[in-house]
Amino acid sequence: MDKVRDALLVAAGIGTRMFPVSASVPKESLPLLDVPLLTHLILEAKHAGVERLHIITSPSKSFDVLLDDRRHLHAHRPHLDADFFHATAGVEVLIHVQKEPKGVGNAMEAAFHAVDGPFLVMLGDNLLMDEHASTEAYTPSNVSRRLVDAYHRFSQPTVGLMEVDAASVHHYGIVGMEGDRIVSMVEKPTIERAPSRLAMCGRYVFPVEMKELLQTCTYEQYGDLQSIEALSRYIASDRLHGLVLDETQWYDSGAPLMWLKAQVDHALRRPDVQDEFLMWLTNRLGR
Repeated sequence: MDKVRDALLVAAGIGTRMFPVSASVPKESLPLLDVPLLTHLILEAKHAGVERLHIITSPSKSFDVLLDDRRHLHAHRPHLDADFFHATAGVEVLIHVQKEPKGVGNAMEAAFHAVDGPFLVMLGDNLLMDEHASTEAYTPSNVSRRLVDAYHRFSQPTVGLMEVDAASVHHYGIVGMEGDRIVSMVEKPTIERAPSRLAMCGRYVFPVEMKELLQTCTYEQYGDLQSIEALSRYIASDRLHGLVLDETQWYDSGAPLMWLKAQVDHALRRPDVQDEFLMWLTNRLGR
């Protein structure tokens, strides 16, 4: 089986729920404490073994500052992990523009001319963390690496899944499973219609044939649900597999309160700040 050499990082949305900040800067540039979201995602993709990173953006967004080589600044804080100052070292970065906001499937199509073989897809506002190491000895998330390994094991398209609480299922695409195979999917169901509480969480690995499948499931036919229709066809042919990501935290930068909760949760898990932050938070809540 061909190696997964390409990662598509979909970061084309304008992030209206994060206005006013995302009217000025890309929401993917927002920090989780002191590390930009995009930096976490790039290092996760590199850790998965990809060689080419395709950042799919919109005409109004630029990531130049975050992608620049800043190693000349590392001397000012030499105790920090050097990867933060040049996250893209060792990987080829290509920028693609989705000219109009037409959903995830159309965003992927913007990069397909430069993709060779199977590919990883990462939604840019979803951060999945199974490591909360300090900035002095950083360890990237293993999520995409695990997903790539699962793709090679199954030899079929593979989706990352996380369990959500019952009150949240209506926000996500929820799947039903038989073993490792996804057998049903309902987009944003009520709890009564949900086949489980396993939600698709913004990480996928697809074979190269996805290019042709999206040409069949066109945006003109299915609108923003173009990629959902493609997944449905994989399910109908018994070819879609799921990897349940246990012991992983799912942080979403799509709305202010969600991102605030991510900051608090991460701070309470990161060893270099958790004790001091917990002491402050306990005192603050006790007032």
